Amino acid sequence: MNIREHLQSGLPLVLDGAMGTVFAALPRQSEAACENANLDCPEQIISIHKAYLAAGSNAIQTNTFSLSAAICQGRGEEAQRLLIAGCQLAKEATAGTDAAIFADIGPAPLGMRVTPAQTFKQQMDWFLQQGLTGFLLETLSSDEGIKEAAQYLKAQCPDAFLLVSYAVRPEGFTREGLSCKGLLERTAALSQVDAVGINCVSGPHHMLSLLKGINLSGKYLSVMPNAGYPTVVGRRTVYQGTPEYFSERMMQLRGIGASILGGCCGTTPEHIAALATALQDAPALSIGTIPSPEAETQPVNHPNPIWDKLNAGQRIIAVELDPPADDRIDPFLSDVQTLMDAHVDAITIADCPIARPRADSSLLACKLKRELGMAVLPHMTCRDRNLNATKALLLGLAMEGVRNVLIVTGDPVPTEERSSVKSVFNFNSRKLAAYITELNDQLAHPFRIFAALNLNAVNFRVQLDLAREKEACGVSGFLTQPVLSKEALENLKMARQELQGKILGGVFPIVSYRNACFLNNEIAGMRVSPDIAERYKGLERDEAEKLAAEISVHIAKEIEPYTDGWYLMTPFRRVGLIKEIVKGLKG
Repeated sequence: MNIREHLQSGLPLVLDGAMGTVFAALPRQSEAACENANLDCPEQIISIHKAYLAAGSNAIQTNTFSLSAAICQGRGEEAQRLLIAGCQLAKEATAGTDAAIFADIGPAPLGMRVTPAQTFKQQMDWFLQQGLTGFLLETLSSDEGIKEAAQYLKAQCPDAFLLVSYAVRPEGFTREGLSCKGLLERTAALSQVDAVGINCVSGPHHMLSLLKGINLSGKYLSVMPNAGYPTVVGRRTVYQGTPEYFSERMMQLRGIGASILGGCCGTTPEHIAALATALQDAPALSIGTIPSPEAETQPVNHPNPIWDKLNAGQRIIAVELDPPADDRIDPFLSDVQTLMDAHVDAITIADCPIARPRADSSLLACKLKRELGMAVLPHMTCRDRNLNATKALLLGLAMEGVRNVLIVTGDPVPTEERSSVKSVFNFNSRKLAAYITELNDQLAHPFRIFAALNLNAVNFRVQLDLAREKEACGVSGFLTQPVLSKEALENLKMARQELQGKILGGVFPIVSYRNACFLNNEIAGMRVSPDIAERYKGLERDEAEKLAAEISVHIAKEIEPYTDGWYLMTPFRRVGLIKEIVKGLKG
């Protein structure tokens, strides 16, 4: 079968279902690597292929899903042997039929020495050498490397058919925090891609919701849902979605324009047989944009005092406070009131600084906004929240009218605690920025995203490159580490020239010589020049605070031409000192 010609006729292409879960259900195979069976027990793989063909599939996938990971792990020769064997088994199973074969390429791990594009292109070469021209890149959580791989494939084989499919959770995002809509529309816009779709993770009901309103740029749509959602029965993971329910929901997906239909985890030949039967009387389809859901009434937009002032060219003063380490809130609220009386524009709240547990910064931000009417900028670290917890927190902030967040990767849990307290890092700050940017498309009141900029880094050029990546991910402004050295000032000038976002220059009042030594030696991202530190030697507290206010105001005025506002960090709850600095800045 010629895949492209078949789809151009408007007829559905029925793919097979799961290979891995069907293979794992065989006697003594529950722990075996499915792809190894291409060499260890090929007759079982052929049997599964033929069962799907008998059920009504007119296209099957090679049993090669996990080989991307093997290549990234340095097992390229083993991967090639398994891939060649997988191709031969698929050809043997389809011999004498008109069924097409898709070269199945699974996701490549991100952040490895071998890039996803390199991993995909290597397998494409091997598959082409075996005579396959239909390609499926599936269960992807990111489009990293897709453009390069698609261009490479069509340069090697212009007639190749390329289907790219993403694994999207029911809430609309992949595990990398990228939205279904963004991924499919970016991929569909690539001229070298023939079809796009989603597979795995979600069942057919949620896929129907995920796909509405997406612009396919005239490309074919593919859907390969799971057979519902897994449950554990007797230490075995099972899927309980019935073939009848599966086929009914798949027909709804056909109704919105799906041209390629198959199954993923938990689906069996029985699920595909029910689908193939239901599709027998289905009318031919033309490709195009998936129907949009009914338009919702747009709510009235609420103001964003922080961004509105910055965007109007007004300087702002944001003051950082550490949240309480216990449940006594009155001292914290008193500090905030003191700063409000000093006409500070915003309070920014650290999120468990240096990985020590404190009151939640987002809950405190909501309380300040609700009870005091204070503009707030809560910090949000990537540590200790997975994708679900992050989205839940952002939705709560949006409901409370918090319109700005400062995202930072966050300090790791200290070494001596790691045996009992595990750090959770689903994101880094760039990925979290991209996630919030895509989530903003679903929110009535989107967030403005701020990020940190370390002016004290030894190689500041690296920090600038990261900052530009953050801007590309949706960051609108930066809060810098404190300027307490000539090097930091020069780096700030460079940042002003090269970055597009608003910049709040960091000001940290040093309160003693001991404080300066501590910051230089134990706090990452801080650098106090020896000249400043020496001025504090021998001073009493009152003298040191007076000097701190004087130096801080001088630094703030010095960095004013290169910033859009100031970011004052409060040492040891000394809000009186911050009040004096604010008075000096407004005087």
